[in-house]
Amino acid sequence: MNRIFRTTIFSAAVAATTLAMSFSADAGDRWRHHRHNNGDAVAAGVLGLAVGALAAGALTQPRYYERRYYEPDYTYVEPRYTYRRYVRPAPVYVERYGAEPWSPAWYRYCESRYRSFNPRSGTFIGYDGLEHFCVAN
Repeated sequence: MNRIFRTTIFSAAVAATTLAMSFSADAGDRWRHHRHNNGDAVAAGVLGLAVGALAAGALTQPRYYERRYYEPDYTYVEPRYTYRRYVRPAPVYVERYGAEPWSPAWYRYCESRYRSFNPRSGTFIGYDGLEHFCVAN
């Protein structure tokens, strides 16, 4: 079946090339009474020959089997759960070194640390433009 199809296509291409050249040459000889310009006929013949050669070349190539995509076979594996008891961490006690707010040491620390310290409210103006309470570390 494939060989018959190839032969038919190739024969049709050759016939088209031949007919294109003969009709073009006839029309030029019959209707033109001045110079015979067969450039159109040659161009049509070359084009028909090229199309026929490409078709014949494409049909004579060996056929490759089409590639098929197979889905991978996924297997479900149950996760291994480990149950652990929640243990609350032990509290961490931090010793504070610094001055108690509103003490004289606290006032000295905050006035020396911040130029914008306000002793009445115990706040200073930070770089963000907001008031913050002074904490002596």
